[in-house]
Amino acid sequence: MTYLMGTYAPADVVFSHGDGSVLYDTNGKRYLDFLCGIAVTSLGHAEPHVARAICTQSRRLLHVSNLFRNELAEPLAERLDRLVGDGQPAGGRVFFCNSGAEANECAIKLARRAGGHGRHVVVSALGSFHGRTLATLHATGQTEKHRAFQPLPEGFEHVAYGDAGALDAALDPDRVAALLLESIEGEIGVVPAPAGYLRAARRLCDERGILLLLDEVQTGLGRTGRWFGFHHHGIRPDVVTVAKALGNGMPIGACWAKAAVAAAFEPGDHGSTFGGQPLACAAATATIDRMVELDAPRLAAAAGSKLAEGLRRLPGVASVRGAGLLLGCVLETHLFAPAVAARSLASGLVVNAPAPGVVRLAPPLTVSDEEIDEALAILKGVIAHVAKGTEP
Repeated sequence: MTYLMGTYAPADVVFSHGDGSVLYDTNGKRYLDFLCGIAVTSLGHAEPHVARAICTQSRRLLHVSNLFRNELAEPLAERLDRLVGDGQPAGGRVFFCNSGAEANECAIKLARRAGGHGRHVVVSALGSFHGRTLATLHATGQTEKHRAFQPLPEGFEHVAYGDAGALDAALDPDRVAALLLESIEGEIGVVPAPAGYLRAARRLCDERGILLLLDEVQTGLGRTGRWFGFHHHGIRPDVVTVAKALGNGMPIGACWAKAAVAAAFEPGDHGSTFGGQPLACAAATATIDRMVELDAPRLAAAAGSKLAEGLRRLPGVASVRGAGLLLGCVLETHLFAPAVAARSLASGLVVNAPAPGVVRLAPPLTVSDEEIDEALAILKGVIAHVAKGTEP
């Protein structure tokens, strides 16, 4: 018997606490967490600086309506703006919310507001994932997720990911307000944008007066080895969405937009009761401060190189794709990934299978070399075990 809605099919494991890269279940069993709540706890569990900030703020002020200002939201927005600018002010404005789906919902509404009536279409890519609200679900390029919820809001079209020619054909400036892309499609099996693709997208959007929206919910804040995934491609989007790692586990999301684009919103156009509230902003501020102090992108690049190299040497691994510490381990046998993920959990390693032939790894950016070696040893044994046809 459960009182929870059946929207997930969780494993039988019940986690009780964690420390850094390690989780413990209610029986005291230890696990290496190489999923981080899907790229959320990038500084590890129970990170002292973030925990201290949350505790201190909880005794000071939890919440006020956005009819009033609080002392944390504005400085946090400035920090985000500098990260979007890769260390320099990017000249943008920020809307705070509670999740990645809400950040993308804000981006879509902003694009429609800027585009005006009749120019409201948002083009996104097949294989993408942008959220579970009705609008972000339709923006998500996975039609199997659409079927149960038809009819979905109109104004969304999809093109093949990585195909600049398909973008050229789809971006009609008379109808299209925005192009929404990910620098890495995480939920379809960690598929990176091909070289030149995002540059082509930027060029086409510039030529046709169409906004370029980058969903960096999973890839943002150091995980790929740069502050944002689009930094690898030498472009600047018009709108950037971020969430997951922003609060290191505290629910908070943000939509950044160039000032001229953000100006399309007027008071009353959009809002969020809890968006930018002091407790969430305190957690996010401490998270960013600690990431900057540690040089999180550098950590992700170094640890990601070691992990990827180790994965490529494992028997049964066909290839490794991704960037930094967002990696997809492509198995030689296409349907093995769910069994590998299940057996890994039983063996004390948390990973998941976003696609039948791909195991996703997204450990904390602070993961140690010894923890990487331990995870690789577990995976080596698990893949060999599953390959023999033994039940996971």
